[in-house]
Amino acid sequence: MPPYLVEPVPLFGPEFAADPHTTYALLRGYGPVAPVLLADGVPAWLVTDYQAALALLRDPVTWSKDPRAWEATVPPDCPVLPMIGYRPNVLFSDGEEHARFRSVITDSLAMIDLGRLRSEVLRVADLLIARFGSSGKADLITQFTGPLPTMVFNRLFGLTDEYSPHLVASLAGMLEAKSPEEATAAGASFFAYISELISIKSQQRGPDLASWYLDHPAGLTTEQATQQVVLTLGAALEPTANLISNAISVLLSDRAYYSSLANGSLAARSAIDEVLRREPPMANYGAHYARHDVVFQDTYIRPGEPVLISYAAVNAGIGGGPAGSSGGGAHLAWSAGPHACPAKQPAFLIAMTAVERLSNALGDLELAVPRDQLPWRPGPFQRALAHLPVIFTPINAN
Repeated sequence: MPPYLVEPVPLFGPEFAADPHTTYALLRGYGPVAPVLLADGVPAWLVTDYQAALALLRDPVTWSKDPRAWEATVPPDCPVLPMIGYRPNVLFSDGEEHARFRSVITDSLAMIDLGRLRSEVLRVADLLIARFGSSGKADLITQFTGPLPTMVFNRLFGLTDEYSPHLVASLAGMLEAKSPEEATAAGASFFAYISELISIKSQQRGPDLASWYLDHPAGLTTEQATQQVVLTLGAALEPTANLISNAISVLLSDRAYYSSLANGSLAARSAIDEVLRREPPMANYGAHYARHDVVFQDTYIRPGEPVLISYAAVNAGIGGGPAGSSGGGAHLAWSAGPHACPAKQPAFLIAMTAVERLSNALGDLELAVPRDQLPWRPGPFQRALAHLPVIFTPINAN
């Protein structure tokens, strides 16, 4: 064992946020599975090899998603509990219970009219662009990429735009896990938000996801419906916002690449696929737990030890250059196996439509600083910009 890898490697702090790929390269030198810290005093294993990740994700016999054995070993204020602590939802369940919960989500998402969804994204994008378009500058994180998916998914779940800021703030606190107190408060705030939504929809149904969850033939209890909404929103909002901002930052860092996109010779789909491969918005997640002592990829793992998938590391490990280089390739940004992301289609449509609309509306959009000077948000789970300052020719308000 290399001496510099005897101790778990932190997946947090400003150095990791600024340059996670150096850490991933170090971890791949350890082997397909490496020891990491998710926060101070919170060890885990991280899978950094593509084929090893696929083997784990497709093996529900050896691996469980239920974290309660691990949870019993950490204090109640553990800062990553809001992200990987147990909830009775599809993400943390196995077998028949998982299939039942997943059917509610997949059946309800299938009822979304994708044409109407695209129209809603365009409406929200135009509304947001109009708010900053006349100024000639913007921070797209706070003014476009953050609020857009939140406003769209709020509508899909039957709420209006004024609920969006509360949702954005609570999710950010959970993902960044800056302190146990902040993470706990953010998790409680997020759950209170969803509880209010379910309370509203329990009294008055509508053509929305929350109502469809409540009315699904699987017969969810109010608590179970609440937990599926918690999972769906948490898994859809931040990753979609990060996908949009990461894609825009990469596109704007390469003028030839951006010009080809804006001129229509390179599809937005190809550009976003490239970002999913190089800068996946959920970089490290998908915690699994061995059902019994197991030797996995030459690593001895006990039950109750979290084993996460590094979607960023496994994607980078299957070849290619830095973010922004063209070309396709396999990736696991949507995960795989029985727990693969069920919201892939609407999330991708939202991101693609948002990038297209912004590119068309602001054809000379430029980064206000070089991409390597952009600040990244801390935290072990996401790859997310803190700010995305841009400049452009102001849109005539008249």
